[in-house]
Amino acid sequence: MRRPPPQVTAPLPAAPPPAAADLRPIAPGAASQQPTRIDAFRGQRREEQQGGRTVITEPGRVIIRDPSGQSFVRHNEVDRFRYGARDIRTQTVGGENRTIVVRPDGTQIITVTGRDGGLLRRIRRDDRGREVIIIDNSFRDRRSIGGFYVDLPPPVLRIPRDRYIVAAATAAPALIYETMMAPPVERIERRYSLDEIRYSASVRQRMPSIDLDTINFETGSWEIPPDQAAKLQAIADGLNQAIQANPRAVFLIEGHTDATGNDVDNLSLSDRRAESAATLLTQQFNVPPENLTSQGYGEQYLKEQTDGPSEINRRVTIRNITPLLNGGQASLPPPPPGTAPPR
Repeated sequence: MRRPPPQVTAPLPAAPPPAAADLRPIAPGAASQQPTRIDAFRGQRREEQQGGRTVITEPGRVIIRDPSGQSFVRHNEVDRFRYGARDIRTQTVGGENRTIVVRPDGTQIITVTGRDGGLLRRIRRDDRGREVIIIDNSFRDRRSIGGFYVDLPPPVLRIPRDRYIVAAATAAPALIYETMMAPPVERIERRYSLDEIRYSASVRQRMPSIDLDTINFETGSWEIPPDQAAKLQAIADGLNQAIQANPRAVFLIEGHTDATGNDVDNLSLSDRRAESAATLLTQQFNVPPENLTSQGYGEQYLKEQTDGPSEINRRVTIRNITPLLNGGQASLPPPPPGTAPPR
């Protein structure tokens, strides 16, 4: 179902900045002290009206309801980069805020945000100072709404449906990797910002996806049980192979819920489930966290049209968004040694 565009055209508010405790390294193997159930946050939510929108803030998340009926959730991704880090520091350069995560080998992952807290760039700098810009979210296209929404017609599929949405539970590893590296199903007209990709279904639909139907979450929880975590091996292998082939590759992990429960709970829950899957891929399978991004969509994109409980709708999906970020080029080689891409 094609949704109406947002009525409020101002940029989306940024997610709450991380607390000081969230800017400390996490030792490999350390048990998480964070809650894993949605009921831990219900009593901590704060709701207000901002420019015609309803904005709901909870620990680590902000949820935005537009009068059109669309809702959006935002979170800060720095938390995922802390695992195994040697050091984390922050600095301000020319009005931009930088969070620098230093790994044991000296590699730095630099997250650059603007004055409003929104992501501008994500950079990987090796121990010799060579940089690769993985995500450039700093540009704006006048055709987008508020810099975050694009309304395109649905793509015309010219590939079989089961090759457009691949079920991980029954797919061979070769098919999983092939889907991760597949080109767009339609020509990409321009490059899109990460925000435009996150919040515009019609943009994301240009890329094939893989449903991680091997993961089943408990109701109200985003914790992935150990027996299900092991089932992500083929996904992790495909991701690591794809990132090795293109160090600038970016994969979006999407969280979805069924239509039971309220929409605020479901948006937060789906976003935390997507982040949980991304975190697990890094901690257990060494997928570079800077090549992943995650986003929740709650109950907005049901696979099975039902208001009741649905295991099909409680799903996590992954897709390669690199061609969307770079304007249709499926692969960009890293810069020559000793050079840095333009800022």
